[in-house]
Amino acid sequence: MTRFLIIALLTATPLGAAEWTTKPDDLPLTQQELTALAGRTLTFYDDGQSRYSAGGAYSYTYANGESAFGTYSIAEDGSICVQYRNGFGRCDLYVLSAGRLILITEKGERFPVRPE
Repeated sequence: MTRFLIIALLTATPLGAAEWTTKPDDLPLTQQELTALAGRTLTFYDDGQSRYSAGGAYSYTYANGESAFGTYSIAEDGSICVQYRNGFGRCDLYVLSAGRLILITEKGERFPVRPE
């Protein structure tokens, strides 16, 4: 049983190596565009806000005012990976689609960002 668990852990998809569910007109952000997110706050239509600080700090503020804090990094596949202080981590892919900035989660959920 332990042998199967070890094999499963060794073959699991590492953080930042997801199979992204994109649409044909999705254009992932370039490395330069991802780097330019530093110092910006992105607001979503549910009023949640992602803040990317220049030093790699990250916070997400929910519409109710509560916040989650962590750090972010840009993965080799162009996704942004966040490691939260509570130990939870996730990666998301930002794409431009029909002129809109969209966040795609590893589960394939799509969240448009409000224009600034």
